[in-house]
Parts: sequence; structure tokens; C-alpha cells
Amino acid sequence: MSSPRRWSRSPVSAPILALSLACLGGTAAIAEERPVKGEPRRIEKAGEPKQEPSESKADADKPPITLDEKGITARFEDGSKFRIGGRLQGDFGAGRVQQRGFGPAFEEPAAIRRAWIETYYSLKDFEFAFQYDFNEPRVPVSDAIVAYKGFKDVIITHGNFKEPFSLDQLISDNISQFTERSQADAFAPARNFGTAIGTHGTNWTAVTGVFGGNISTGIQNNGIASTTRVTYTPWLSENRNDVVHLGLAGSYRSLGDDTSSPGLSSRSEAFLFARPLVDTRTIRNATAIGRVGFEAAWQQGPFRLQGEYILTNIERRDGRPPLFFQGGYIQASVVLDRKGRPYRIAPTYGSEYGVFTGITVEEGQRVSRGGTGVFELGLRYSAIDLESREIRGGIEHDFTAGVNWYPEPNIRFVFDYIRSHAEPSAAALNFGRRTVDANIFIGRAQLYW
Repeated sequence: MSSPRRWSRSPVSAPILALSLACLGGTAAIAEERPVKGEPRRIEKAGEPKQEPSESKADADKPPITLDEKGITARFEDGSKFRIGGRLQGDFGAGRVQQRGFGPAFEEPAAIRRAWIETYYSLKDFEFAFQYDFNEPRVPVSDAIVAYKGFKDVIITHGNFKEPFSLDQLISDNISQFTERSQADAFAPARNFGTAIGTHGTNWTAVTGVFGGNISTGIQNNGIASTTRVTYTPWLSENRNDVVHLGLAGSYRSLGDDTSSPGLSSRSEAFLFARPLVDTRTIRNATAIGRVGFEAAWQQGPFRLQGEYILTNIERRDGRPPLFFQGGYIQASVVLDRKGRPYRIAPTYGSEYGVFTGITVEEGQRVSRGGTGVFELGLRYSAIDLESREIRGGIEHDFTAGVNWYPEPNIRFVFDYIRSHAEPSAAALNFGRRTVDANIFIGRAQLYW
């Protein structure tokens, strides 16, 4: 378990963010209709008739390059492929905390959430990936991996990537249902440096790995963890839009004597929220951290129901009894286009097996083609309990209602309303009152390519 998560903030004005989205979104749209000089071979979609390339022999000798909502992709004659992409997420909103003396809910009304550059290279049986967040000074490196796929239905990944734990955590923040993950995400180990091996069948997946610390903060600074996740789909339609998903994950991290003491905290489910409502502070004398997570999801066409429960155990030295913390969520969503989010069995690399992918915006639905885009509605209840024995970190309940709008394949706007209730709260106790309530509106303008 990592220390309490701290989010950096970089102020951004709404006009700058809007201009960036318009310019970058427009670049992708223009590129689709007017490819760069030396027009590359057309990338065929499933179900479309095969078309012969129209370029001359001289052009065919050049590396084919495409520029679209997936970024810049170059394909080479040896079959290798190189892609440059990224993501830009800007958050804005307002909130009110019903606790005298707490201060403002937000330190600032708008800020950049993520500003990533991503590179991917595929060469025969190998995959290479590197992701860097310019907006995160503490842990700027996200994925930095090399993966081997030479064995049938097996992927071996080495580097810095997500440990195989929690469906909510393994779904990319590019396509997550709400602006932030649930309260239970405080227990998920997220990205660390290690090696994992994953495999799958037609309706099951299994991935296990050994991990140290995060590459940005020190590989040897957080002990050694063994993490495993398995999933099973008793029902999975041919188009992978109808599915029943069951998952089980476990993780055990042994902490060395020189490992920094862990701590857990969580705030209202909004990036701009000023400070945690529940917080264990530093937990001294911890020797190991164990986690077990249960996950389930049902999707029928555009409707999806999903939930998780995570139990965390912290062992302590000097004969002190262990601590137990818990959290979970349940959420429901509907996509207003008669289709849902496709279910993916195996990833390109890493540990993201058995997850839901993103919304597909059809050509006729695009605003630039005269459509209205795609809308998605969602509701979520999540809770976290950070009280065990003498540790009185608090209990928090959040209710979230959200709307996602996808006007183009690479643009998304998210609008969430969050009602938070914490009791008792470490922050609230400083003011002599045992509850804190907050009403939050958070929005996000997002471009990914």
C-alpha cells in the first residue's frame, strides 16, 4: 500500500483549455480527410471490403504514416509499428463544504488533471511502451515496459505498470465512468516496477506478478509484493457487448525495515477537492500489507452494473494486532446509443485483462458530421472505512451522478455531481464536530489521441 496519494495541480484558464481542445481536435479531424504527403495505406476496419493501396511504387517504399484520433502511427515494411499519442484532461468545478472552519472546497476552480505523452513500438513478438505525465512531478512515469508475446495466449511484461488488482483501477482513466475512481481505489496498489505473466482462454483470464516500488519514487523503497488476479465470464456474447464478469484478486506486500511507513487517505471523488476527509495518518511499525478484492459486473447491451469490495490488512511488529480496513462501490450506467462498452479479454501488454473498453462514436454520430455525439449516464455509491482498533481514520460515503458526452471519437466531456458524507472525520474532529458534508460539481474536458 502506498502512502496517501497527493495530487499536484497546475492552474489553467478555461480559454486556453478550450483553444487547445479545438486546435488538437481539429487537427485529428483534418488529418482523416487529408492525409500527410505520401498518403499511407488505408487502415481497414472489421467488416469493410478490402481495398487495394493506391499509392505509387515510390510512395510505397516510404514508411506509411497516419494521423488521426489515435495519434501519429508509422508502419514499416518489417511489420513493426510505432505510435505517438497522448491525453490532456482539464478539470473545472465548484463545491461547498458544510463544516464551519473547513475552508473552501476547492483551492482553485480549474486545473490540468493529466498531460501525457505516450509512445508505443511493436516489433514481431515484442511490445514497448512509455508514458510520461508532465503534470505529475512526484510520479511522472506511468507505463515504462517491454513485453514478450511469443508464446500462444501468453504475455510476459517487465517494467513499470499496473499491478493486476481491481477492475476499476485497471480500466484506463481515459475511459473511466466518472472523473475519478471510487473511494475503494485508495486500496489499489496501482503502478509499480516488476514482472508479470498473463494468459487467457475464451472466457477466463489469469495474471500474476512480483513488484517492488514505483520507478519514479524508488524501486526498492516499498518492499516486495506478489499480486494475482483471475477473472471468469460465465456469459459472453459474440460481439462482447453482453457479459457477466466475475473477478478475484489478491496481493501481499512485505515491507522491509527501511520501508517508509504506509498511510491511507481519501477525499471527495474530485481532483480539485482541497484535502482528505478521511485519513489514517502514518501507520507506524507496519511489516506487511495484504489485500483481497472481489469484483462483479453485468452488461446487457447499453446497460451495465458493476461493483467491487476490497479488504485490506496491515500487519504490525512488536506483537501489535493487525489492522483491517475496507471499501467498495456499486455503479450503474447506460449508453444512449443502444450499444455498451465492449469487453476485452486480453490487453496488448501488461495486466489489464478482463476489462471494459471505451465508447465507440460512429461516423454518423460525430458532431463534425452533423450528429449529436454519444451520451452516457451513470450513478455510483462508494464507501471507505479507515477505522480499526486505535486508528480512527474515519468513514466516508459518496454518491455520484454523472453524464459523459462524446462529440468526437477522441474528445470527451464529463459532468459529475458528488455528495460526500464523512463520519467521523479526522479533519472534522479538529473543529469539534463529528461529521462533514460536501456538495461537489466537477467537470472535465478531455482530449486523447
